Amino acid sequence: MARQGQFLKNHGRKIVIGMVMAWYLLFFLIPFLFVVKISVASPADTIPPYTPLFSFAGHRFSFDVSFDNFVRLLSDPVIIESYLGSLRTAGITTILCIILGYPIAYAIAVERPSLRPTLLMLVTIPFWTSFLIRIYAWIGLLKDNGVINDLLIWSGIIDSPLTILNTWVSIYIGMVYCYLPFFVLPLYSVLEKRDLSLTEAASDLGSRPLRTFWSITLPLSMPGVIAGSLLVFVPAIGEYLIPRLLGGAVNLMIAPVLWDSFFVARDWPIAAAATVALVLFLLLPLVWVDRLRRRNEEATA
Repeated sequence: MARQGQFLKNHGRKIVIGMVMAWYLLFFLIPFLFVVKISVASPADTIPPYTPLFSFAGHRFSFDVSFDNFVRLLSDPVIIESYLGSLRTAGITTILCIILGYPIAYAIAVERPSLRPTLLMLVTIPFWTSFLIRIYAWIGLLKDNGVINDLLIWSGIIDSPLTILNTWVSIYIGMVYCYLPFFVLPLYSVLEKRDLSLTEAASDLGSRPLRTFWSITLPLSMPGVIAGSLLVFVPAIGEYLIPRLLGGAVNLMIAPVLWDSFFVARDWPIAAAATVALVLFLLLPLVWVDRLRRRNEEATA
């Protein structure tokens, strides 16, 4: 037991890092390399519907790589518009989550410690239910004869049903509902650890609560805001189920377009190229955040 404890003490960090790297290698890097291989192939009327990367013909080895699919991305108006639509939807969803999520996270952080676990549980309760069931529940709420329209008509606020389902409004409602906890939780973890002596000192020096918030609380909470925004923005770009079920024909986001390219048009190379381009694009904000983190560490060192 002593030898095992000493071994874990000496090599525990390496084991944990190795397990994480193995996880990413097995479930991200290797599948992503398969997608990269398809992205540099050419469409073909075969199964699978693309040309092989390596081939042997007449005892001759050939290496068939084409970057035409990436060139086609720049000239395909549907894919370009779907990229822009995904960026717009993810950006607006992130802004709405910041506006709604910051007061929620702050209210939980300033609440008495005995009540915080209950409030956090209320934030995470939606995760206990299937994602698909939750989206279908919103269909029942937002449709023309749904709960929301029936309630508004019964109360006399409106005379005829509002068209909410299959609009951009329904998409943003579903996106914010599903991704809001991803913003609240990391922000709460930062706000909960804030140094209260700083705000107390500002109050003793005559600073008003609003000025104290803008000059002390908000800057100190920016790491949580950035982390939460990334946790919302990155997966929101690739969201498939919400725009498909709640948006109907009005949505044009990259995930439904990729699905149709893969499984309807069976144009795997162009869909794979679009996927690779999307992944590389999503690496940019992650690199930017890492640079900000390093600058902050150097400034505080």
